[in-house]
Amino acid sequence: MSRTALEAEPDSPPPPGDDHAFFGQPRGLLTLSGLEVWERFSFLGMQAILVLYFADSIAHGGMGMSSGTAASVSAAYGTLVYLVSVAGGWLADRILGSFRAVLWGGVLIACGHYAMAVPTPTTTWAGLGLISAGTGLLKPNVATMVGKLYRTDDERRDAGFALYYMAINIGAFAGPLITGWLGDHKGWHWGFSAAAIGMTFGLVQYVAGRRHLAGRGSSAEFALAPDALRRAVRLIVVGIAVAAVLAALLAFAGRLTMGRFVDLLTVVSVVAPVVYFAVMFMSPRVTAEERGRLRPYIVLFLASTVFNFILFQAYSTMMLLAASNAETTILGFDFPASWYASALGAFEVGLAPVVAALWVRMGRSQPHASNKIAIGVVLGGLSFLLMVLPTSGHANNDYLMSAWWIVGSYFLLGLGDILLETSGMSATTKLAPAAFSSQTMSLWFLSLALANGIQAQTVKFYDDVSKPAYFGVNGAIAVAAGLAVTAAAPWLRRTMHPVH
Repeated sequence: MSRTALEAEPDSPPPPGDDHAFFGQPRGLLTLSGLEVWERFSFLGMQAILVLYFADSIAHGGMGMSSGTAASVSAAYGTLVYLVSVAGGWLADRILGSFRAVLWGGVLIACGHYAMAVPTPTTTWAGLGLISAGTGLLKPNVATMVGKLYRTDDERRDAGFALYYMAINIGAFAGPLITGWLGDHKGWHWGFSAAAIGMTFGLVQYVAGRRHLAGRGSSAEFALAPDALRRAVRLIVVGIAVAAVLAALLAFAGRLTMGRFVDLLTVVSVVAPVVYFAVMFMSPRVTAEERGRLRPYIVLFLASTVFNFILFQAYSTMMLLAASNAETTILGFDFPASWYASALGAFEVGLAPVVAALWVRMGRSQPHASNKIAIGVVLGGLSFLLMVLPTSGHANNDYLMSAWWIVGSYFLLGLGDILLETSGMSATTKLAPAAFSSQTMSLWFLSLALANGIQAQTVKFYDDVSKPAYFGVNGAIAVAAGLAVTAAAPWLRRTMHPVH
């Protein structure tokens, strides 16, 4: 990659309101959506086979974990990914700037997938670490860059996020198809190789389309002073080195086991958002008006946590259920169990433009963002409650349910995801205090970390309780949470200005 390709260009204002080059949206949305197509291709393509790789026997190239342990470790990896997004948001705001944070995040992700393509446990864990760091840089900042394409009062904003979400789910659809087939027919590490190539394509198109992006400047929006910057870099380098040495010593002494590491990540996922909200509420750089908008955001944060607790199990417990108790034939066509994950992406690709068109057509009469989020949480709960039916009434665990049960569950989950994530991310960019713009998006991703942290503990019971009880209890909790958000809607409408 040439030097000029890596150098950021001067700051640019948001595109004018008459920029309708990409399906009525700013042309920069095409560049950012294209990047996320390939990032999701690599990330979810890998995640669709990760839990199966962990649970597969060592003789077949897997890691030999039990189902509950495999799901827990997979969830812990997701926790780490989104915890690191806090650092990614801070680095973008204070040191790198959004454009460079996204660029170097993508580079780390690609390197991580290439490492996982090497069939050894050491390179697998190293690759997961690189992907976690890279995703933490990329995810919060690319979503923030989407928000910068629009003025706050632009009615195309929610529709733009819906199209963005549709585009990235093209990758979510295609990724498991490719990695799943390779993992099933050639070996798990062949699937990881495909993820690496996909992320490389994403980086190429991101650099090629950078001229259409707002806020692609060479400096951070709230850059540290030179002396503070040098101190921050020293602290970061020393902190990483100390943490690495300490972890190695504890692991060598047998004190840092995989189970303890998973538990530690869960604790951090609970503490981090509490601390982060406290910092923003007490910051002198946050105005009273901005502080008032953070209060309803706590409700959105909790709603996101509940929904994503269900959503992320599409790649853990649901994938394990599909591999052991679901038919892998539809209309006479046989397919790997990991392809079920593609159904989720396919539904979101198909439904996102319908939802986007509906919001544009309804204009200001569309439901308030809080109502969209509440409906999304309820749909997530219903997707799990649906699984109570085919898993009930069996004397043992050797039954096979029709593929359509899981497909139907993923349909409800996909529709709920579109409603919640697009509205939630859009609301986040509107409610964010100016001094914490990228970091507030990181806070949204901390809800995903918390969801994974909770999941890392609950999935441990997957092997110990009946499937109807597991899916029924989790689904009922999600439905109740969605109804609670609906009950709070009048207060949310009053306090979430300028979100509508």
